[in-house]
This record gives sequence, structure tokens and C-alpha cells, in this order.
Amino acid sequence: MTFTSLRALHALIGTAIDDMERVYHACSPDLDYPSIDKPYYKAAQHTPEEELAESLASDEAVAAAAKRIVAACGHLSHTVNKPWFGLVEDVHGGITAECIRFMETANIVEILREAGPEGLHVDSLLKQILELRPKARNAAVGDGPLTPAHLGHILRLLATSHYLREVKPNVFANNRVSSYIDSGKSVAYLREAPDKKYTDTDGVAASVGITYVVLSLVSVGDDQKTKKTKKTWAAPFNIAFDTPLEYFPWLELPGNEARLTRFGHGMTGTRQWEAKNFILQGFDWADLPEGSVLIDVGGGIGGTSIIVAEAHPHLRVVVEDREPVVSAAISAWGPRYAPLFESGRMSYRARDFFRAPWDPLTLRDGRTVTAPSVFMLRLILHDWSDDDSRRILTRLRAAARPETKLLVGDLLLPFACRDDADADTSASPSPAAEPSFAPDGSPLLPNLGKGNVHGYLLDIMMMGMFNAREKTTAEMSALLLSAGWKVTDVRRTPGNLWGYTTAVPV
Repeated sequence: MTFTSLRALHALIGTAIDDMERVYHACSPDLDYPSIDKPYYKAAQHTPEEELAESLASDEAVAAAAKRIVAACGHLSHTVNKPWFGLVEDVHGGITAECIRFMETANIVEILREAGPEGLHVDSLLKQILELRPKARNAAVGDGPLTPAHLGHILRLLATSHYLREVKPNVFANNRVSSYIDSGKSVAYLREAPDKKYTDTDGVAASVGITYVVLSLVSVGDDQKTKKTKKTWAAPFNIAFDTPLEYFPWLELPGNEARLTRFGHGMTGTRQWEAKNFILQGFDWADLPEGSVLIDVGGGIGGTSIIVAEAHPHLRVVVEDREPVVSAAISAWGPRYAPLFESGRMSYRARDFFRAPWDPLTLRDGRTVTAPSVFMLRLILHDWSDDDSRRILTRLRAAARPETKLLVGDLLLPFACRDDADADTSASPSPAAEPSFAPDGSPLLPNLGKGNVHGYLLDIMMMGMFNAREKTTAEMSALLLSAGWKVTDVRRTPGNLWGYTTAVPV
């Protein structure tokens, strides 16, 4: 019965809040959960209480409870909301996405950080936005297509969606959500070095900038541009940018240098998909012998493997990617990790995993590595079709020794229904079994619905950009096995779509 379900969802929310409060009060009886209205700038100084409250938000038990709250609220909302309102919100969801992207690109978060909690009127805000754009520095406010009135309406949508605060009419300030994409750079710095905005950041701001909305409602066969040029398009991305190239070669074209740099930092931001530093729990790194080698295949600037290199000095990490990426990788980090690179504990090698088989490499200490201890593919397979993914995996399998491990980091999407056929209640469930994140007997969807919808949105985006997709655990297991790898372990934090899948040669 519906009222019974609504009350069950209401009770779930209350129980989850109790769970969160219990964790906080165990640390300090007066410690409160961070307020959405108060910004938390990662690069700023904070009181010990503020730091503790923010850190506990990522605690495993707190994060799992938060997922249940979001899932239950989403379920409640869609049950009681007039279907028309829900449809309008979701169909027009791309508008909100573009407004968020505008907020990041226009440096609004950084401007509002310096304005402080009292906020800034749209007149003054627009003036500063224009001053940070070289081509618009001499333009008067209101002369261009973006007026204070336009800006106010854009920011009001964001405030309504809880991405900003409207503290007074047409006066806006950051909140905890908008401060999350703060680059930490001063306005003066952004004026003088706009191309360095993402240097030495956690990559969150950069990841906002690289998320293109390129899905098209017009079929490729009906596209007039395609008919005229007689080109074969791989995905809607090709139509959106009028190119026959795949995404990564296009990213390396002259004129796309800023996009390529931003992409590298954006991949560092993908750490946010998983629990903090979960890569350290995703594999038994400490069990590897002294001098073992991790190859981060297609690892960009090494945003995740650098965590492993820092935490486990007994390992050597080599990041492989295309020449334009690795040639700029060390400089992209700034001075922060200089000792790591200078010692040779982490290095880079130019390699295109489609152009040639994996070949031995020589480390700085003179050792020749004919096969590594671990090949890592993090957020790689979701960029490619199954056929292309199989080509990548097969080449790694050919280079592997019997003891070589393959570690795949990707989102693993459970079904939106219970999978009784694959359910395994034994003490050792199959690594390919689809989990249920919902508490037993609750009306929540097994994948937590709204609590995990971000992963399913990314899935469709991968289809649009790469003609690829995210995978279920069963699909991942089947793909790996088809290339000679057998899954032995899947690790993820409770309720989290992110998984580290370990496989061995067969």
C-alpha cells in the first residue's frame, strides 16, 4: 500500500539521520553536520571543529546513511510529486547543467569567495566576470548579450537548486555546494594566469568543465550535415563538434590545448566517484614485494596512481598515456610531487595502447621490466566499445606473467530491480553477482535510485561521447573473461557504485 511505503521511506530517513548523528556525537556531543548555507573552501584555514565535521561527512557509515536519505527522498518525491513537474524538471535538466558549467567557467565561485558571506550584487558580479575575460575587459556592463538581469536569472536557478544562496534580492553568495568547485585561486591570479586555474587542485572544477552534453535527439541518419558530407559518425559527440575523429585524437588537435590540460586535471577530479583514497583499499598493495611495478594504463597525469605511489614507497609506478598527455604531466602537478618524480618512484611513458603491443620498459634504477606486477585500467574501459576494450585487454593479457594482476576501476551499475536469479546468499558470493544496496524489506530500489542516479547519467553520457557505456558486474566479468582475464575480487564501499575489480590471467 502506498501510505505504508511512504511511512517506511519516512522512517528510513529518520533512522539514517540517527545513524549519522551517532557518529558525530561519538566524536563530540556538540558536533553538528556541516550546513549547506556555509561554504567550506578546501584551501582555507578552518577550526578543528569545522575540519572534523567535514571529514566525518566522508566517514563510511555517514556516507552510507546519506545515500539512503537521498534515495528515500528521491523515491518520496517521485511518488507524491505531480508527474508533470517531475517530467519538466528532468527533461530540462540540461539547463541546470549548463548553468553550473557557466558558474565554473565564469569564475563566479572564486569571485563570490572573495566577496564573503554577504555576497555580491549581480551588477558588481558581472563587472568582475567581464574583467576576467580578456576580450571583454573594456566592455561596459549591459553592452553584451549577458546583462545583470540575465545573470540574476541564471544564478537564481542555481540558488533554487541549492548551488548558491540568494542572500538579498539579486545578491548572491556561495554555499557549501558551490564552494566544492572552488579552485582556490585568487581573482588576481585568474586575471594574470587564467590557463593555470586547475594547476595544483583536486580536479573538481576541471571535471565540471569537461562534462559535455552532446546527446542529440536527431538521429544520425536524418542529420543534414551528415548527408552532405557523407561522413560516418561514431557518436553524437562527432555531430556536436563536426569531426570524424574520436574524442581523444580530437582533444589533441591544435587549438584544443586548454581543453587537453583541463581534461587531465578533470580526471584527477574523478577521485570523487569513490570514497576518499579508496584506491588504497581497492587492492592489497602492501602484499606486493619490494620493487613491484604498477603500470597505470591510460592514466593521464596519474591522478589516482600518485596516491598509491605516495602511500607505498616500496612500489614503482609508471603512468602510460599518449605523448601530448605525458609530456605535460609533471608540469601539470606543479612542485607538490617533485620528490616523487625526482626519486623515480613515479614516472611516465608515452604509449598508445592501440598502436602497439605492450613492450618491456627500463626503470631509472636500470631494471628492465618485462611484465609488471599490476596493470591498472582506471576509467578506461568505459571510454571504449566492447570490441575496442577487448583489444586493450588482450594486449595486456599477452604481456602478463601468470602472477600479474589486472585492476579495473570503473562504475559497476546494479539493476534497478532485484536480481533473484543472480542472488547468492552463500558465504562467498560470486564477484559477478549484482548487489542490492537497499536495507532488507525497505521500499527503496536495490540500486538506491536517486541516491545513485549520477552513475546512470554518466552511463548515457559515455554512449553519447564514445559509443561506449558503464557496465554491470556481470558484463564486466564477461568482458574480462573474453580477453583472458578471470575476476577474483570486487571491492566497493557500501552503497557506492564505484568498484575495483581484480582479475588474473586464465
